Amino acid sequence: MKVYGTTDGLFAERDGQLRRLAADVTWDLVLGHLNPHAYLDHEFRHGAPAASLPPVTAPITAPQEVWAAGVTYWRSRDARMEESKDAGGGDFYARVYDAARPELFFKSTPHRVVAHGEPIRIRADSKWNVPEPELTLAINPTGHIVGYTIGNDVSSRDIEGENPLYLPQAKVYVGSCALGPAVLMTPRPLPSDTAIVMKISRGGQVVFEGSTTLAQLRRRPEELVEWLFRENEFPGGCYLMTGTGIIPPDDFSLRSGDVVAIEIPPIGTLVNPVA
Repeated sequence: MKVYGTTDGLFAERDGQLRRLAADVTWDLVLGHLNPHAYLDHEFRHGAPAASLPPVTAPITAPQEVWAAGVTYWRSRDARMEESKDAGGGDFYARVYDAARPELFFKSTPHRVVAHGEPIRIRADSKWNVPEPELTLAINPTGHIVGYTIGNDVSSRDIEGENPLYLPQAKVYVGSCALGPAVLMTPRPLPSDTAIVMKISRGGQVVFEGSTTLAQLRRRPEELVEWLFRENEFPGGCYLMTGTGIIPPDDFSLRSGDVVAIEIPPIGTLVNPVA
C-alpha cells in the first residue's frame, strides 16, 4: 500500500484503488503505530473512494525526524575521500566504510523537509552542491522498518570537504531534504535488485543521469536502524536515509532552475526543482 500526504489529508492506494483516509488518520499515528499495516488496512477498507490525488505534501510531521547514513556505497566512499583529501580527512571515510559502527547523522526536522514538486535549495555560501538520491526507511517507535520512501539528501560538498567538522552546515539547512512522493507501507524488505535512478535536467536537457541498485548497499537497512536506535528513542517514529551510490562528477554542481528526478520503481518518482 502506498500512503500519500496531501493538502486534503492522507490518501492510500492499493491494487489500483485510491481512497481518502479518515481525517483523524495522520502521519504521527501511522508512523508511530506499533502495527501500522493492520491499522492502515482497516482505515483503507473504511476510506472514501477518490478519483484523483490532491497535491502531495511531505510525509512527515512533528515529532518525527530525518536521519541519514553515510559511506554505505563504495562510490560514496571514494567521493567523500576525494573531496576531503586536502583537509586531511580522506582516511576517515575509508575507515568508516569498513568499520563496525556506521556513520549516522541528523538530517532534518519536519519544517525543513520539502515535498515532491517543491523546490530544494542550495546554499548561497557554497559553490559545489549535489543531490544525493537515497532509499529512505520509515521506522516505527520500536525500531522496525514499516515502509520506504525516496529521499534527496542535498549536500554542499565544498563545505564538508573543507573540514569534516563542517558536516552539519553542509547537510542541515532549510530545503536541503526532500521526501516523497509516497510511503510504500510494507513489512517485506525490498529486493536487492531494486533500482535507484536519478536524472538532472537543465533547460529541458538531461545533464546527468546515473543509477544503482540496493545490491550495492554495503550495510543492511536493519543494521543501520539497530545502530540508530542505540541509546536513542523516537516516540513518533522516524526516517533514515540509507546513503547514496549515485554521485555526479566533481565538475558538476546544481544550479538554480535545475530539476532533479529520483525514481525507485516500487515507490514512484520524487521530482524537485532547484530554487
